[in-house]
Amino acid sequence: MSRLATACLLASGISAFGLAGVAGALGASPSSPASADTASPFYLALGGSASVGYQPTVTSPKGAPTSQGYANDLVSFEASRGVALQLTQLGCPGETTTSMLYGGARCYHGGTQLAEAIAFLQAHYSDQGLVTVDLGFNNVRRCLEGPAVDEACVDSALNAVQADLPTILAYLKSAAGPEVSFVGVGHYDPFLADALTGPSGVAVAQESVGVIDRLNDALKDAYSNAGIPMADVAGAFEDGGVVHQRIVGANVAVTDATYACELTWMCQAAPYGPNLHPNAAGYATIATAIEKQLRYPW
Repeated sequence: MSRLATACLLASGISAFGLAGVAGALGASPSSPASADTASPFYLALGGSASVGYQPTVTSPKGAPTSQGYANDLVSFEASRGVALQLTQLGCPGETTTSMLYGGARCYHGGTQLAEAIAFLQAHYSDQGLVTVDLGFNNVRRCLEGPAVDEACVDSALNAVQADLPTILAYLKSAAGPEVSFVGVGHYDPFLADALTGPSGVAVAQESVGVIDRLNDALKDAYSNAGIPMADVAGAFEDGGVVHQRIVGANVAVTDATYACELTWMCQAAPYGPNLHPNAAGYATIATAIEKQLRYPW
């Protein structure tokens, strides 16, 4: 069977046959060294909208993928070190851990991002490469968008992350060759900006801190158990001025929200904001956090 036909089957395998489709894909023989481009390491960016640099633009004020995301920044950072990463972005806006496994994301009709990633990794089995995995935030996002945090929703979302992410990582690592490195991507808290909207917003911002802390703890556990380092994005935003781990009183909350505004689109006026995504400075901050977890040489 040709590689194109195999990739097509993999792309539809999970949604049509559940996890058995991915398991079958992993049983296939990896491509021969001559079949993949070995000129330079690859960089496979997986996840939701942030993994494709999603942010408002003049032509798409509600948001669109851009070339100013953290993946693009990381390619530039590595180029300055003499490493020419070849970037492939499979991320899909709105992707959750569950849609990554079972389908339903808007970008993969009849297939999944995971199946596409497995096909890519098998085709580049003999190559050096980097994979970043940026999942989890979309699981909890809807729980934080109401007038108050939906705690039952948060519990259910985090349970899904804890159940799904280890499975996703196991499939990816099984498909990857021995010279492929993985980095998980943690999350910042855009909802701190709600503190600027008044007392009720301060309450939401305070609750969001606990939710994002719990999310990052769940992600770190999954990545650690898989032997994968996690980029401390929350810490990187803090180093960039976002002191958001604990909010004590309205004045501190306003300070935190002000810095959050500098790294995201949350405080921009319509039609560009409020928007949960990082701006160019925010994406560069995330790239720096990922850079700290890279292992050399390639």
